[in-house]
Amino acid sequence: MKSLLYTLAFCFFVSAVSAQQYFGEKITDENAVTATELPTALDSESSVQTKVRGEVTGVCQAKGCWMTVNVGNNQEMMVRFKDYGFFVPKDITGQTVVIAGEALVETVSVDDQRHLAEDAGQSEEEINQITEPKTQLSFVADGVIVVE
Repeated sequence: MKSLLYTLAFCFFVSAVSAQQYFGEKITDENAVTATELPTALDSESSVQTKVRGEVTGVCQAKGCWMTVNVGNNQEMMVRFKDYGFFVPKDITGQTVVIAGEALVETVSVDDQRHLAEDAGQSEEEINQITEPKTQLSFVADGVIVVE
């Protein structure tokens, strides 16, 4: 009976570890800050190299070539992947990720916003409501771990 319990515990541990998926460079979650802490870390910097843990709020439905992460206060951070070198699954909205790379604040043009809205599957009416450039928190990821 004892060996059966050890076997079950080992199987649970292995499945919990293998539940993580890696994309891009293989990274760890060591020293990752929460996504809600990131805006404060960028207050005095134009960009910062960091690791961030947060919840995915959206993914490009065309290819998985970008995602958005909740940074609190009803705001999202746009995450792109370095050199367009990898993609993430299109069905990870609501899951937790750890990303490593460069966080920065940038201005996004109307055309780029409309393109992203189209990739996200928004309606033509929603897309046409985009009429002004916006400043947003962005992230260029070297690697991504999908935690859960």
